[in-house]
Amino acid sequence: MIDSHCHLADDKFVDDLPDVAARAIAAGVTSAMCILAADNDTEVARASTVLAAWPSVRFAAAVHPHRAGEYAGQEALAADATHRAVLGVGAVAIGEIGLDYHYDFAPKDVQRKVFAEQVALAVELGRPVAIHTREATDDTMAVLREAGAGQVRAVMHCFSGTMAEAKVALDAGFYISLSGILTFPKAGDLREVGRFVPADRLLVETDAPFLAPVPNRGRRNEPAWVRLTVEMLAGVRQTPWEELSRQVSANFEALIGSARAVEPS
Repeated sequence: MIDSHCHLADDKFVDDLPDVAARAIAAGVTSAMCILAADNDTEVARASTVLAAWPSVRFAAAVHPHRAGEYAGQEALAADATHRAVLGVGAVAIGEIGLDYHYDFAPKDVQRKVFAEQVALAVELGRPVAIHTREATDDTMAVLREAGAGQVRAVMHCFSGTMAEAKVALDAGFYISLSGILTFPKAGDLREVGRFVPADRLLVETDAPFLAPVPNRGRRNEPAWVRLTVEMLAGVRQTPWEELSRQVSANFEALIGSARAVEPS
């Protein structure tokens, strides 16, 4: 199985990253996509450390919507930072990008412009995008339609929306990635979404170090625990977990496509 979204270059993994990688491999996690903040030089530089600990890891890089306000009036510079990071680490995807109207750390119009610039870059580079959207579904889909020009491939990272929102994403041809939230006691509606999504559109993730699944909720999350989400999802879908594990791995490879061959510059 593949953890399709985690933050192994985060400060929280500095002290024990080799052990984290070893536990993931022992749990049957064959690879992960590590998300890098494109405008954080320290985090981007840690890509080499992550690879040393776990050579099969792939990378995505981008400017997060929480950081969009730093680019007000010069939104194209966010895409420039993303471009440098993507080429520098050989990233197979651009992300996470999108809109967050819950925390509203940046003006909404600036978020939309920064998002659109990075979606356009993804189309130019032939990379899929990992989408962060919170209380902004309509605007998120509008930017993906307009800036994506019908060509962008996308995964809805850490999906926790409604069935209607899932259908909108699926109708657009996107993937749905489910996290440890699926295991939370009050996540019954999300488990219904997990049952509904076609098998060839499913991904799983940890979003580590965040959102640890039950029974580890409240602890630092790590890629090994994506297996708990796969097992929960397999139960919901009445599918053997080994079969689902193979399916989500195949789906990840289909998402990143030809970007797999890209090497760091």
